Amino acid sequence: MKKLFTLCVAIFAILSIASCTKKDPTVKPQNVRSILFKLYTQKDFSDNDEDITFSIFIKKANQTLFDSTLATMKIKDIPKSASAMIFEKKINDNSLLSAGFNYSIENVGTSSHIDTIAAGEQNKEIDFSFQ
Repeated sequence: MKKLFTLCVAIFAILSIASCTKKDPTVKPQNVRSILFKLYTQKDFSDNDEDITFSIFIKKANQTLFDSTLATMKIKDIPKSASAMIFEKKINDNSLLSAGFNYSIENVGTSSHIDTIAAGEQNKEIDFSFQ
């Protein structure tokens, strides 16, 4: 019984130490930039049942660094500003970037909201009030 207890304590100690010392050597904290995406509307779309699909993106020249599509929703379900959808993405790149939203309304078309992020700018908020 004493050996089993000692063995359990030793295994727990080894696992705890190993899990606490892991670090990602590819990301340097001083180079990480935070980009906050906010999506909301200030208009009343309560009667609009059309489907809309949003995606958020971050680009560097012609290279896509991040791209993510949100679940399709009804236009009437886009939240008001007090309940905005907020997404944060951290990027390890200090060059000039563009970021924003693409959206597609079923049977209508596509459009986008694009903003720039200056080289070295550490924090950026992409604020999109859908009209």
